[in-house]
Amino acid sequence: MLRSFPRAASSSAPLRVHPHRIQTNTWHLPAAACLVQGRQIQRRHAGIHAISNPTLVGIEKRWEAMPPQQQADLWMALRDRMKVNWHEMTLQEKKAAYWIAFGPHGPRALDPPGEWKKAFWYTALAIVVSGVLFVIERMFARPPPKTMNAQYQAMTNEYLKAQKTEPITGVSSEGYTGKGMIQSKPRKGPPPGEDED
Repeated sequence: MLRSFPRAASSSAPLRVHPHRIQTNTWHLPAAACLVQGRQIQRRHAGIHAISNPTLVGIEKRWEAMPPQQQADLWMALRDRMKVNWHEMTLQEKKAAYWIAFGPHGPRALDPPGEWKKAFWYTALAIVVSGVLFVIERMFARPPPKTMNAQYQAMTNEYLKAQKTEPITGVSSEGYTGKGMIQSKPRKGPPPGEDED
């Protein structure tokens, strides 16, 4: 069986480390060369220079005002810097990377001071307006219908008993102690007569 010629590994080739050899795509190297090969790959990634301190100083205050493209460029540069050993990163780069990833901006932004007061007063105003509308509507509403009083509903109970409606569990059943159809307060004035039916 013929073996293909080994070819050089690309810079993005996965690095698989074994106890006695390192393997990238097709190269098998002894353990002594493992460190050299690993350092070379790290240097390829470390070819990205440190980001200048003036770019990163005060990023917490400037981040929201930066244009989206500049934010994306800075984040990509930091992301590339984070691919190297973190001991090689500057303190400003570490702080900026942490703040951009987890800081209080965007959806994690803190509420402005006094925000709860505004929410409270707008809610109170909405409740007052709805209460006023309810009272105005009730002032101009029609009176309740004549059937919405206890006397009329008691007469309905008597009618249901005479018709033997629901004889097992309802008003017509033996020993029934519930209210039946009575759900309103007693009516002021004379009880409803036969002419009102």
